[in-house]
This record gives sequence, structure tokens and C-alpha cells, in this order.
Amino acid sequence: MTEQIVEEIQCSECGSSRIVLDRERGESICGECGFVLAEDMLSSRPEWRAFTPEEQQAKRRAGAPADFAHYNKGLPTTIKVDRDAFGRPLPSEVRSQMWRLRKWHIRSQLHASESRNLMHAMNELERLSDKLHIPAPIRSRAAIIYRRALDKGLVRGRSIAAMIAGALYIACRLARIPKSLKEIGETSVREEKEVARSYRLLLRRLKIEMPIHNPLDYVSKVAGKAGLGGEIEGQAVRIIRKAQKKRLTMGKDPRGVAATALYIACRLEGKKVTQKEIAEAADITEVTLRNRKRGFAKGLNLEV
Repeated sequence: MTEQIVEEIQCSECGSSRIVLDRERGESICGECGFVLAEDMLSSRPEWRAFTPEEQQAKRRAGAPADFAHYNKGLPTTIKVDRDAFGRPLPSEVRSQMWRLRKWHIRSQLHASESRNLMHAMNELERLSDKLHIPAPIRSRAAIIYRRALDKGLVRGRSIAAMIAGALYIACRLARIPKSLKEIGETSVREEKEVARSYRLLLRRLKIEMPIHNPLDYVSKVAGKAGLGGEIEGQAVRIIRKAQKKRLTMGKDPRGVAATALYIACRLEGKKVTQKEIAEAADITEVTLRNRKRGFAKGLNLEV
């Protein structure tokens, strides 16, 4: 009998948490009083048995989940030309037929305009994601946005690279990942203006509502580039939250707000840092930093 002790469940009779799960009988039994908590339980395990990793892989009937970041969603069709499903060699006539079938299957994929479009787009998406260190879930969301645009015919007559870059920027904004349009434009093979135009088109035609930028999302990024410690970063977060309560950040560039809070935190903590260093880390101008600093010092009654 295969038994497993489950600690998260408690017995309704004696209150003991020592519950034994009998998978062969489909019962969960209290290990203290013997009360049967559940019976006729369905098993989610496979009905076959495997004793080696190779045998387990051979008997497995399910593959990896669908991945929208691949042009075929990670579910390719492979035509074997030398052996059948049981591993037996095919006759020469059948083998030649399978070769022709495989050849035309590949040709049909390459000649279909939508397949070629997705191949190009997903390759460009993978390149952008690797350059910008975008995690896989965000890349998959960008692929879904691009596929929606492709189904609506928005990509026709437009640059594939610009559209996929715009979709990636939307995915980053939805996930609150601090990636600016300038960063994605510099990494893309198209100009930033074209990427921005594609981004606005996707928002308008796909009716996507974007969240408002939060300066707190940029604090860690700017602090890391400027080489600032955790104490400065924590002080900057407190300054931004005070400024948000007094509505000093409304309509302001989140990168400028994060850089200003970090600069003020450095001054309050006595750390020597120049406005140029903070501005370059946040990719803003020193004029923007000084303007935000004056507004924060006046609104928060700070002596900087």
C-alpha cells in the first residue's frame, strides 16, 4: 500500500493533522483515530509505470505547454520518414512517399504569408528580449499582442520589427517593468519614432488600457545604475510616497521623479553624488532634475 502523510489537512473528529493518503485505495485516513476523511478519490497520476528516465519519456503522452513566443506555438509537426510509430523500418515505397510529404509540409509552412510573418516577428522578439533581459512571461504576452494585431490585419504594409517592438513595450508597461520606449527603440532595428507610432496604433486599434507609470518602479533601476546603496534607495521611496500624497508627481516623468528622489536622499544622507551622475543613470537632463528638485523641496519643505 502506498501511503503519504499530508500535514495541511486536519481530522474533523480528533483534530489531528497526521492524515495518511492511501493512493491505491483512494482514501485519506486519520493516522491517530483511523477516521476515513475521504474515499473513492480520483488519482491524477498516470496509469502506466516507468522505471528509467528513458522509459518515462517514451511513455509520456503530453508535451510542453503552448508557447506563443514561437511561430508554431511550440507544437511542431514532425513527419518521420524512416520508421513507423512502433519503430519498425518502413518499406522503400512508403519511405519515398513520406519524404515527399515531409518536403511539401515544409514548403507549405514557408510559403504561407502568415507563417513567414510569425517566423520573422518571433525571431525579432527573441532578439529584443535577450538584449533587454525580458523574462519569458512578458515575451509571451508581447507575442499574444502581436498575434492579435496580425489577425486584425494591422501588420499589413507596416514594419514587422516596429510592430513587435511596440507590442513588447506594451507588455512591459502592463507588467510594470521599467523599460522606456527609448531603450526599446535603441535595441530595435527600426527608429524610435516608428516604434512609437506602432505602439500608439496597437493601443488604439486593440483598445488596450495602459496603467499609469509609477516612479517607484524606476527607483531600483536608477539606483543600480548610479551605484547607490539600499539606504539611499529606501529614503528615496519614502520621499516619493510623500510627494505622491501631495500630488507633486502628477504629470511628471517617472524617471525624473525617481532620479530627483534619489538625489535628495543622497543629499540628506550626506552622500556625495553629482546631478550629472544621477541624470545620466536615469537618462534625463540635468535641467529636468533641477526643476523637479525645486518642486520637491518647496512642496515637501526640504532643505536641500
